[in-house]
Amino acid sequence: MRFKNKNVALIGLGIEGKDALKFLLGEGAFITVFDQKEKSELDLTGLMIKKIKFICGKNYLDGDFSNFDYIVRSPGVYPYKPALLKAKKEGVLITSPIKIFFERCAGKIIGVTGTKGKGTTSSLIYEILRKVQKEVFLAGNIGIPYLSLLKKITKNSWVVMELSSFQLIDLRKSPHIAVVLNITKDHLDWHKDIKEYVNAKKNIVRYQNEKDFAVINSDYKVSKGFGKVAKGKVIYFSGKDVLKFYNTKKFLLLGKHNWENIAAATAVSRVLGIGRKIVQKVVYNFKGLEHRLEFVGKGRGVSFYNDSFSTNPQPSIAAVNSFNAPITIILGGYDKGLDYTELGEVISKKKNVGCVVLIGDTARKIKEALFYAKYNGKIIELGKPPTREIVKVAFKNTPKDGVVVFSPASASFDMFDDYKQRGKIFKKEVLNFLKNH
Repeated sequence: MRFKNKNVALIGLGIEGKDALKFLLGEGAFITVFDQKEKSELDLTGLMIKKIKFICGKNYLDGDFSNFDYIVRSPGVYPYKPALLKAKKEGVLITSPIKIFFERCAGKIIGVTGTKGKGTTSSLIYEILRKVQKEVFLAGNIGIPYLSLLKKITKNSWVVMELSSFQLIDLRKSPHIAVVLNITKDHLDWHKDIKEYVNAKKNIVRYQNEKDFAVINSDYKVSKGFGKVAKGKVIYFSGKDVLKFYNTKKFLLLGKHNWENIAAATAVSRVLGIGRKIVQKVVYNFKGLEHRLEFVGKGRGVSFYNDSFSTNPQPSIAAVNSFNAPITIILGGYDKGLDYTELGEVISKKKNVGCVVLIGDTARKIKEALFYAKYNGKIIELGKPPTREIVKVAFKNTPKDGVVVFSPASASFDMFDDYKQRGKIFKKEVLNFLKNH
């Protein structure tokens, strides 16, 4: 695809959309940006506004796209919207930032997908590769915007990136090394159903060849099934594999769920022939990522953990299972159509979960799940209060030597811009509380 002097419709101006916009401007394209936000609400910092047309607002997709040569779909935009299907039928070529990257990238890509653990696993692989490889990049959601890297990447480069179902759903190329973690229900407010979600993820292995590698978690039936689709050499791993290579007492990463991420990174390292001592050193010193079961502070014997990245029940289940101390867990947020039955059952069986603080839109659904699971601890419903009030109530209901875990099991959009803002505000309010008490 070449964009010079082409009419391009860029749909969605989020982080990856903005990266795509800068790339397309550099290519010499004539660009019209379409976004559901009003123009005044968009972040246009550092952009040459005079060279861009804007069509914004709730009716942003109501126009005629037949005069465009290309449509570039940002990941958050569902590819099967009627306007896009109509444009495709009329001959407009539809692509995405990740498609452009895979087409233009001169180096080798290690792609990581899964419902949770992508960021931690990608970061671990990146840190291990840094010890033996000069040209290595961490790109995407937790790294550098990937299209901006294209000019720096050579045939000797390695690019490590996490890949979401939003990116994979219409991707027709697969990475040289594809890593498949746990696959559980998520994003059912975006995908048509769970089948479409899983099928989108399978594109990470579907277009490999016999020289490629598929590194797959065998602990989950759905993930293991990716091995039947993969065209590359299939290598299975399990969270239990860490017992063969590591003293788990030395891990700084909390929780057995992170054993799977460590096992995945270790399997990739073995594919690349990286020595065990190098890998062990990196793993033992890896503290984890922000907003992933992150220790915030301790006061009056109570420890606070920020797990704001928990946007579905599975990470919250993992968080609960990571502690033996008395737990107060803060749950709830934006409702994206998920089932909380298993979360309710796990919390009910864990005798150390003494208090559940419920907030946001999903509070009622989670309370019902706890009720049906016969949870006999304390449940406190707060609605949508300031975060400082949430922190205060959680602390008040946690015994000495206990932990407060902010692990919402829900998206953030009912009260916050995103999980990052949610986590940062929680940490700020915790530190303020500890300072004044």
